[in-house]
This record gives sequence, structure tokens and C-alpha cells, in this order.
Amino acid sequence: MKIGILAVQGAFIEHETKLARLGAECIELRQKSDLEKKFEGLVLPGGESTVQGKLLRELNMFQTLKTEIEGGMPVLATCAGLILLAEKLSNDSRVYFGTLPVTVKRNAYGRQLGSFRTVQDMEGVGTVPMTFIRAPYIENVENGVEVLSRFDGKAVAVKYGSQLGLSFHPELDEDDRIHKLFLEECSIYSA
Repeated sequence: MKIGILAVQGAFIEHETKLARLGAECIELRQKSDLEKKFEGLVLPGGESTVQGKLLRELNMFQTLKTEIEGGMPVLATCAGLILLAEKLSNDSRVYFGTLPVTVKRNAYGRQLGSFRTVQDMEGVGTVPMTFIRAPYIENVENGVEVLSRFDGKAVAVKYGSQLGLSFHPELDEDDRIHKLFLEECSIYSA
């Protein structure tokens, strides 16, 4: 199975390492020509959502990826990736892909110094470690969006169709179950 990982900025290597360990072949998506390669799932990593959104447009990758997401390609979006998917940002007028019907608050848990780890239950996975780094949270979900996990009363993991949006960074922890769940979704999509 081949997974495309947005590799224009951010924490893409950690996702790549984890997915390769689980048997997936990873394709780094750095330029428009990389999108011509066949892949069955997409990872939108953490990093700087503003920079990623700008580079996606400048590199002429934005519309192709948006079309793939809208067409049902499974997506694992972590932190900045969640911001890229969100239909609305409560503290920013920008919208990027807008394919996930949620309202997200950017940097909701504060700056880098406000980063933290916790362990929480996640629907369909169990109890998992969660690392939050300048993380957003989900303030509102629309019909059809399933909340998979909450922390301190706020949604931090959601699923909508084949889009999995997380406020935290599962690629930074040893637990592989979230990435396994994503690969299962990809295998259903490619079947």
C-alpha cells in the first residue's frame, strides 16, 4: 500500500517512519509531479498550517489534493493538518481545504511552552498517548462528524467519512494503533 505524505513543511518524517514500520510504502509529496504517483491515502502532518497552505498553492498542489479528499481518499491529518481540513477556524479568517465540517481554534492550548502529553480514550482504538504541541482543538462539529476523543471537554479527534482529524501528534509516540486504523481505512478505499 502506498501513502502520500505532504512533505513541504512540518513533521512528515515521523509519520513516514511509523507507516514504513507498519509495512506501507510512503511517497513524499513535495511538488505537483509527485501527485501523479498512485497512492491510496494521504497524511497531512503537523507544522505551520499557514506555511503549508501557502506552499500548497504556490506549488500548484492544492486543487489536486482537495479533489482527492473530496473524492473519498482517506486522510490522516494531525495538528496543522487538522487546520488545513477544517471548514472554519474560529480565530482565523483563512480556510484551506474546508472538507471537514468542524470549527477549529488554532493554537488553542497556547504556545510551544504550553505543550503537554496525556493519555486518553479514543473510540475504536482504546487508551492512547497524546502529545499536544501548540495544538488546536475542535470547538464545534456538524452533523455526520463523529467525535472519537475529548480532552478537558474539548474534541481532539474526529472522523468524517474517510477523514481522520487529530489535534495531537500520534507520530511522536510509540503507539502504532492510530496509524494502523488509518491504514485499515486506506485498504478499504483501495479495494
